[in-house]
This record gives sequence, C-alpha cells and structure tokens, in this order.
Amino acid sequence: MTLETLIKHTLKRLSKLPHNKVREISDFTDFIMKKHEEETLQKGIELLTTHSKSFDFLNEEEELYSIDDLKEKY
Repeated sequence: MTLETLIKHTLKRLSKLPHNKVREISDFTDFIMKKHEEETLQKGIELLTTHSKSFDFLNEEEELYSIDDLKEKY
C-alpha cells in the first residue's frame, strides 16, 4: 500500500470512530512523533561526535603511571 492510500484508509477509519477514540489515536501519534524526533536527534548527535575532533587530544595523552608505580600487585 502506498503512503497516500494508507493515509486515506486511516482517515476513513478515523471518521467512523467516536471522539474519545480519535483523541486516543491522536495522543498515540503525538507519542510516536516525539519518539521519532528523539531517535533522529540521537542519531544526529552520534554522527557529530563520531566525526568530531574534540577529543583527539586524549589519543596523545602520555602515560602517567606504569606497573612499577603500584604498591601492591594482585
């Protein structure tokens, strides 16, 4: 089914439902939209941080301690 056909079919069905059920479906679509927006935002943030060079300095950090610095070895 194409998107347009699916929307038309859904609208026909919605027009036959009582007001309180339509409101429930509206609330559910709001929930789904919010979830989709959050997922899209999360993926965008992950993409930005993956390609960011902000933390490259951590790759060049020198070792401050070695095994010889330990007082006890377990």
